[in-house]
Amino acid sequence: MKEKSSETSVRIQTSILNGVEKKALTFLADRQPRWMTSNILTGIGTFGAIVISLGYILSQININYLWLSSLGFVINWYGDSLDGTLARVRNKQRPIFGYYIDHTVDIINELLIFLGLGLSGLICFDLSLFILIVYMMLTLNVSINAHLKKEFKLTYAKLGPTEFRVLAIIFNTVCIYCPALSDSVMEISVFGKDIVLGLLDIAGVFVLLVLIIMYIVTVLNDIKDYDKIDPMK
Repeated sequence: MKEKSSETSVRIQTSILNGVEKKALTFLADRQPRWMTSNILTGIGTFGAIVISLGYILSQININYLWLSSLGFVINWYGDSLDGTLARVRNKQRPIFGYYIDHTVDIINELLIFLGLGLSGLICFDLSLFILIVYMMLTLNVSINAHLKKEFKLTYAKLGPTEFRVLAIIFNTVCIYCPALSDSVMEISVFGKDIVLGLLDIAGVFVLLVLIIMYIVTVLNDIKDYDKIDPMK
């Protein structure tokens, strides 16, 4: 069984869907069969990440495989979001073990998802990896603050993992019904070098810039907090 955050960390969850999601997860946790455990749910979440990646890769053959990817996001949400709730509802938390397993598996899942996206051809492979790197930087910052400030912040700008999954499903749906988006390209010049970008690449660059801004703002705010917590002597 596992718990999402360390025992002494305060969970900060202010995402748009937080209220609805909490009720849904508690409803589902109360109705899980006795043989279902948090560890099994963690495995289901990873299976969902594999389905997401597979759907993206197969979309090169047929764009409708993105429906498989969208299904994977639902499966991933079910396993990844419900495992900690189930442990809390049954009062079978394992804070240290759960914290380690949860974050280790999350990294593996995110790697699978972004590799699949990069291999899909929908956006540039390098761009997909850059987005993954910045997302990992945000995740690392969460873990650092959980240790130093005892704050486990799950959202940025009202967006958490669930909201990102919803946005990914919307992205998949748009790609399915508007295939011209992936075919449209534009050429830009950067330092005298011509670079060809698709419209989806441009959207990916926008997401990357938003994540970078989130990271910079978060780090600057954390520096101010730590300066107050640990002032210069």
